[in-house]
Amino acid sequence: MAPLMNNPPMTLLSLNFPWRALLATLAAALVLAACGDPTPETSLASARVKLAANDFNAVVIEAKNALRQNPDLPEARYLLGQALVRSGDAAGGEAELSRALALGQPAERVDPVLAQSLLAQRKYQQVVSRYADVQPAQPAARASLKTTLAAAYFLLGEPDLAQAALAAALDADPANSLALMLQARTQAARGDVDLAMAGLDTLIAREPANAAAWKLKAELLSTGKGQAAAALAAYRKAAALTPGDIALQTDIVSLLLRQGQGDEAAQQIGPLKTLAPNHPRVRYLETLIAYNKKDFKQAQTLVQQLLVLAPADPDNLLLAGDIELALDAPAQAQSHLELALKGAPQSLLARRLLATAYLRTKQSAKAVAVLQPLLDGADATDGGTLALAAEAYRQSGDMKKAEALLAQASRLDPGNQRARTALALSHLASGGGGGGDAALAELRAIAASGADTTADLALIGTYSVRQAFEPALKAIDALEKKQPDQPLAANLRGRLLLARNDLVGARASFERALAITPGYFAAVDGLAAVDLAENKPQAARQRFDALLAKHPNNVQLLLALATLRAKSGATKDEVTALIQRAVAANPADQRPRLALVDFHLRNRDGALALAAARDALAALPNSPELLDALGRAQQATGDFNQAIASYNKLAALPSQSQSPLPQMRLAGAHLAAKDKPSAAASLRKALAIQPDLLDAQRGLITLAVDAKDYAAARDIARKVQQQRPAEVVGYLFEGEIAAGQKQWDKAFDAYQSGLKQVDSPDLARRAHAALGAAGNAAQRDRFAAGWLKDHPKDAVFRLYLGDVSAAQRDFVTAERLYTSVTVLQPKSGVAYNNLAWVSGQLKRNGATALAEKAIALAPDQPVFMDTLAQLLARDKQYAKALAWQGKAVALQPQNGMLRLSLARLQILAGNKDLARQELTTLAALGGQFRGQSEVARLLKTL
Repeated sequence: MAPLMNNPPMTLLSLNFPWRALLATLAAALVLAACGDPTPETSLASARVKLAANDFNAVVIEAKNALRQNPDLPEARYLLGQALVRSGDAAGGEAELSRALALGQPAERVDPVLAQSLLAQRKYQQVVSRYADVQPAQPAARASLKTTLAAAYFLLGEPDLAQAALAAALDADPANSLALMLQARTQAARGDVDLAMAGLDTLIAREPANAAAWKLKAELLSTGKGQAAAALAAYRKAAALTPGDIALQTDIVSLLLRQGQGDEAAQQIGPLKTLAPNHPRVRYLETLIAYNKKDFKQAQTLVQQLLVLAPADPDNLLLAGDIELALDAPAQAQSHLELALKGAPQSLLARRLLATAYLRTKQSAKAVAVLQPLLDGADATDGGTLALAAEAYRQSGDMKKAEALLAQASRLDPGNQRARTALALSHLASGGGGGGDAALAELRAIAASGADTTADLALIGTYSVRQAFEPALKAIDALEKKQPDQPLAANLRGRLLLARNDLVGARASFERALAITPGYFAAVDGLAAVDLAENKPQAARQRFDALLAKHPNNVQLLLALATLRAKSGATKDEVTALIQRAVAANPADQRPRLALVDFHLRNRDGALALAAARDALAALPNSPELLDALGRAQQATGDFNQAIASYNKLAALPSQSQSPLPQMRLAGAHLAAKDKPSAAASLRKALAIQPDLLDAQRGLITLAVDAKDYAAARDIARKVQQQRPAEVVGYLFEGEIAAGQKQWDKAFDAYQSGLKQVDSPDLARRAHAALGAAGNAAQRDRFAAGWLKDHPKDAVFRLYLGDVSAAQRDFVTAERLYTSVTVLQPKSGVAYNNLAWVSGQLKRNGATALAEKAIALAPDQPVFMDTLAQLLARDKQYAKALAWQGKAVALQPQNGMLRLSLARLQILAGNKDLARQELTTLAALGGQFRGQSEVARLLKTL
């Protein structure tokens, strides 16, 4: 979410604090407390006339003309300072007003304006410290200064002192326009918007040329009454009265953006960029326009320039943090947002965004801490805040607190579909709230109850994970009805159909997404995946090339093309060149640099990975992700001590103090260095940060079992069960611990306990295997029969039973089971491959056709190709068999068993030299390949 929409800089009734909007209004509404006799200089006389006409640019020119003749003219400094402050340059105005004061300009004249320049720069405490006891003699000057003082008190959270100062201002001058406008603000903040509007209308009737009053009316109309069109008209009236007021012009742009009129806003800001290209507010809105267009890279470039101009401005820092979150760089976002919150501690949005950054880096404790003031205050009734806090508690492992907060959010705002969705998902994960079926029913009800799509997406994700394809497709249909002009639903349908290997349907869905939004990258990527599945890598490449021709420096496209080229057999140098091109396209983007390191690591080029990581870290030294990449590269080259040092540096970064990742990396490095006690210590530190971190729990279980401390391993497994009662993983852990000790009865009991909590084919097959290992054949068969009866559509368990029967050489039973799986899942390549194999063992005529069907369903599976090759060889079709086996080896050149099969086929085909070549390659692997006895036997036959 963009800061402008929720926390507009210098606008009325900000959600974060109702008085922030006073800054621009008071700065723009400065009035002279007293008028001295004019100086004789013509330029100064002209400057006064221009100031009265609100032509601030002309005032600046005239005052500077006078100062060129005499730099020590106090009147010139004073007029220049006023013009700068009123045109939005508060810092420049402060400098000139301070010089005017030093040169002898009367404090009675300077103080009211200088105080407002400090206020506009958020130097609230300076205003209070400097002017709390100042009492100008002239009523107008006293009223002006007391009004500024009241605003500062409000912004410092001192409402009683603020009201006292405002009363003093109105007592000094009941007609003082600044005091009356502040009074209107206080009334609006209390909810008396109509009363505030009435007072403003009276003021405008008396002072129709008061631009500040028109501006305040615009703000009240916009945020207090929701009348955007009337607000825009009032803004334009104020702008016509003060054509040199840059801040006012930018307020118009802000309103247009809030109305969703991005194109008009861009047109409005065009002349401002020419008039004041380096004005911080102009730069801010230019950045915000890029953000609203979702051009986050351009927004990032612009906001970095903006931070050079105004590095401490909370609004700039807030926008910078939001942009980094949009670019999925939470660590960088965190650094900006922490400074933003320091500068604006009352900012609701700053706290929310910072909490979001903490949660993305798994710093749940920090997220809770930064949200706590909101939970303790008035915002405890805000559903969005409660939902975010709930996620923080969920991440920390406190599911009860998370669900309580979500329930509170739902009660406070029954129409808040996001909070209700989060609560349903929490019930789904924990098994609470009536169980999984009840939670799914709640999600369906939420999705059907309004236009919000959060629940629809949650339903689609849940069904997809469960491989419930038909309900998932229905949920996508419902989403599409809500968003008929958006490509998301069509793209999701394409992904789901692609997962089911329905290539025709997937292609049609992706093409529909592209018809809605031409150039939509996700759909282009999906179509490329379909091309690859159809063995058309050239077509996939052409898609990316066409899009890249229009966007030659698009990092995402370059990386996608590099991935595609790697999959389609390009050389390492070709892929590396594409990734390096992405690096050159945006040197400040860490994604291509990380991709280069990871590419070298995947290819086991440790030295190249290390060099790439060092270059990347030199270019972006503050990136935690690149420091992590350096550690991984060092570990890959066997330099465990240096890897441990890098991971320790990573763990020491403030942004990583509550992230378990550095500790997990350290655990892996310690294990690689065979230092198991240190590895265990790091895993425990990771769990101290995130108590439900499954990988850390799994690692500690492995170490405990290795040390034969089975009781400790079992305790961890049961802790996982408590944390994840509706998931299988904790019961699998406990069962595998018992199975490792050959305590099959205890293993079965663990799996059976899990089955009472969740209907899992995985638990069922392990329970069945445990009974078989225990020698309880009768109980095992009863268990299988009962499961099949209760789960007539469970293809997974049937596939497993088929594998068991095939291993026992009961090919007839295996054939029956595999056939039933193909009926339940007609697009299962595994089922057809296994059926083909057992059919071959039974010498069925259709075995080869079944193997070809498996490959048609899953074209890139080397194991399927191996099955087809063996069946073709059985029919003495050696040329075809060798072609398929050669493809299998090409896809998995490190798979020794595939090479061994290729050698056997070469022997059968009479190609002894080629067979010897393959066998010699396998023999060179030594102990790395366990089939050396068969290799030796076959070599003797040649």
